[in-house]
Amino acid sequence: MTNKRILFINQEINPYLPANPVSSLGKALAVGMQGHGFEVRTFMPKFGNVNERRNQLHEVIRLSGMNIMIDDNDHPLIIKVASLQPSRIQVYFIDNDDYFQKLDTDEDAVGSNRSDNDERAIFYARGAMETAKKLRWDPKIIQCAGWISALVPMYMKRMYSDDPSFKGTKMVYSILPGKISAPIDERFFAKLKEDGFPARDIKKFQSLPLDTNLLHRMAIDFSHAIVVADADIDPALLEYIKSTGKPCLLPEQIEAGGMDAYADFYNSL
Repeated sequence: MTNKRILFINQEINPYLPANPVSSLGKALAVGMQGHGFEVRTFMPKFGNVNERRNQLHEVIRLSGMNIMIDDNDHPLIIKVASLQPSRIQVYFIDNDDYFQKLDTDEDAVGSNRSDNDERAIFYARGAMETAKKLRWDPKIIQCAGWISALVPMYMKRMYSDDPSFKGTKMVYSILPGKISAPIDERFFAKLKEDGFPARDIKKFQSLPLDTNLLHRMAIDFSHAIVVADADIDPALLEYIKSTGKPCLLPEQIEAGGMDAYADFYNSL
């Protein structure tokens, strides 16, 4: 089974967050791929809307405890886990009170309107990769879904690709419905440089608008393959994906084939 392991780094999963197209797909895809013979584990942020008691979350001490520095500030990484019923798929929650607690100003369950969404994406990417490394589970495919996971492919390629846990791992990025509704911090690229990314990695992106499509473009460039799970994707972004020549699963293929289309796509990688 080790050659058919998929790690899903999700934005939302139902029932931990209310049902919507993104959270419902997060659950359906994990369960569906398990049904197609894949061994599956999943990550998502522990947003403040997640009810720990009802969903029986508990902290994983061996995975928790490190601090992640962003913009000269330390942020503790806490990892919690639950089992997705009835499939019993393990769901690991990336938790930090600075970034994922529920705020009165949040316009949705993931806080798409927050001014610190750039740092939240950085923290989630680093927290997810550090946790995946500690698991020593050796996934053959890492599937990132949603804008909050968009920096994972970049961190994977530049900071974790030499780790034995990720030898030969294919990175897939899935574009989902939903956008950041607040501008991305103008110091976003400076924060990435402080985190060790060379100028060559970010130079081509600095002329782009600081919006959701920027994050998508960064994920596309550092991924091996792309899934377009948003039927209303920006046509210019879709053309950019096609111009890369990378393997791509398109909305019409998903609509026609459902979970079989996903399984065939992952097997092809």
